[in-house]
Amino acid sequence: MNLIDFFLDPLSYDFMVRALLTTIVASVVCAVLSCWLVLIGWSLMGDAVSHAVLPGVVIAYIAGIPFAIGAVIFGFLAVALIGAVRNTSRVKEDAAIGIVFTTLFALGLVLISVTPSQTDLNHIIFGNLLGVSQADLVQIVVLGALTFVVLVAKRRDFTLFAFDPTHAHAIGLNPRMLGAVLLALLALTSVVALQAVGVVLVVAMLIIPGATAYLLTDRFGRMLVIAPLLSAACAVVGLYLSYYLDTASGGMVVLTQGTVFALVYLGSPRHGLIGKRLAARKRRGIAVAA
Repeated sequence: MNLIDFFLDPLSYDFMVRALLTTIVASVVCAVLSCWLVLIGWSLMGDAVSHAVLPGVVIAYIAGIPFAIGAVIFGFLAVALIGAVRNTSRVKEDAAIGIVFTTLFALGLVLISVTPSQTDLNHIIFGNLLGVSQADLVQIVVLGALTFVVLVAKRRDFTLFAFDPTHAHAIGLNPRMLGAVLLALLALTSVVALQAVGVVLVVAMLIIPGATAYLLTDRFGRMLVIAPLLSAACAVVGLYLSYYLDTASGGMVVLTQGTVFALVYLGSPRHGLIGKRLAARKRRGIAVAA
């Protein structure tokens, strides 16, 4: 098989084309949002919201309404419950997050088990990238485009909120509102990524790209470019690997992202493990010579 056939053969199938478009859209949107989640320190919150939307998605399916509506409602419900547990008891925030998201996730599993359906709702948990329909693709593109446009349009406000919410308030911005908008976008992004990798792996797509870019640059503007580019590349590589190795497509995409993070963690010029050790050795050598 020559190189051209290697790239074109999978695209001869409509389901592979839809899967490729879906995973690229989901990867890019998740990667852009992940930059703020990593910067603010909301990785656990991303985990909580991405799992807590499961019962909302199932209830939306039962009611015959768009998944995004149920996801946003339960995303905000999760945040409200976390805040209530944290503020009205001795339980700390990390424990509150764990309690709320596991309980809501369990509720979603129970709802799936008792919901009569001609559709296998387990794909919400584990993803069904190769089974994305044309209607699903349209919904993913619309929600992904909406989320991406809001993130780009409000990037300066979100960045200021991430670095210094007090200063943001001083210049007339509403930090609470900005935080609420980010959480709403997190819920929408979770819905976009559900079709690709399922609830279980959504959190990886919401954290790994931003963390990888954070190790490669000290400038946030560059993070917003590096993260989606790396994430989209991993999406394509992971999907092709899953096709030729006959493995789970969503899992392979995330595994590719994790592999890239490991390489960057080791080899990043300034912040990688090897780079920091070489720099430290060089400094010691200069000190000895002096």
